[in-house]
Amino acid sequence: MRAVVCEDAALSVRDLPDPTPGKGQLVLNVLRCGICGSDLHAREHCDDLGAVMAELDYADFMSRSSATVLGHEFVGEVRERGRGVRREFREGDHVVSLPLVRRGRAAHPVGLSPLAPGGYAEQVLVEQSLSFRVPNGLAPEVAALTEPMAVALHAVNRSDVSRRDTAIVLGCGPVGLAVIAWLKARGVRTVVASDFSPGRRALATRCGADVVVDPADSSPYDVAPGRALTTATAFFRLAVDSMDKLRLVPGWQHVFRAADRLGAATPSGPVVFECVGVPGMIESVVSAAPLNSRVVVVGVCMGADAFRPSMAINKELDLRFVLCYTPLEFRDTLHALADGRVDASALVTGTVGLDGVAAAFDALGDPEAHAKVLIDPTSTATTPIPV
Repeated sequence: MRAVVCEDAALSVRDLPDPTPGKGQLVLNVLRCGICGSDLHAREHCDDLGAVMAELDYADFMSRSSATVLGHEFVGEVRERGRGVRREFREGDHVVSLPLVRRGRAAHPVGLSPLAPGGYAEQVLVEQSLSFRVPNGLAPEVAALTEPMAVALHAVNRSDVSRRDTAIVLGCGPVGLAVIAWLKARGVRTVVASDFSPGRRALATRCGADVVVDPADSSPYDVAPGRALTTATAFFRLAVDSMDKLRLVPGWQHVFRAADRLGAATPSGPVVFECVGVPGMIESVVSAAPLNSRVVVVGVCMGADAFRPSMAINKELDLRFVLCYTPLEFRDTLHALADGRVDASALVTGTVGLDGVAAAFDALGDPEAHAKVLIDPTSTATTPIPV
């Protein structure tokens, strides 16, 4: 089979042996595979990522010198079934899969280990237990978004955002756009999106953002509606004024407890999704976010970073870091896409063939050019074709 191999930060198309399914495994003909931001990072920073994974006792992550087939956002057609595969999966079925695969007794991340070649190829090996048939005739270019949309769903779930909250999304690349789409699908009334790129701000509007700002001109925290507290002075005054009134009520402590159970005893800030992932972003959020904000860090920062815990403490910020998704979130994402309950159409801006993957990586470095590029292994396109 033909595949795109990453080695020494270079991308080249090579002929590799076709995968052979083991017990409980499927070989898929890749229909589409998304180029993920983590693929762009892994190309240049895989040794740093590998060091982190080694600390987590996984030694087989890709390295700069290894020959690795990237790609973990894919949809494919069942080509071959291994022993013991359930009748649910038949040749010709369209399937998406969580990107993990067994090799002996170990499991490896598909597209991020040389032991688990990914979807930048004509074929990919997957586990039946982690695979789902594509329902409702969902188009491959939409089904391929299951994995990145599941990442965003997990971030939204971990945020505990409610419809009444104001959500602020910093960074409108594919992850930020996916978060916006899920927030609006969940009925969040006010979503503020912030990005320096005019093109990505336009995509944020297409995804449903209610307010879109250029952070060079205005702060997303300033344009967010609501009565969030931004200074210690305002907080101190509110505390004294509230207790002045509350202590006039007989049994005030019972009223306070009831309000506390309803989440109304203390002021709340917005829910902030940091989807940029560059050094300095966490400190920027800690410095600028209103008091009592929940901050969900979705963007993957490849370098060391620092922030002031004293500022986060005095604002009583809630910092949450998220990764991946659960199998149920993956399944639910697929069905939400198929049922039209979430619209991810704005994410995909181009398609390319295997021979054009290197050019697509270059194009994705320009936020005005593309957001998400899908690989079609049957295409002869050597540069991304706009969608």
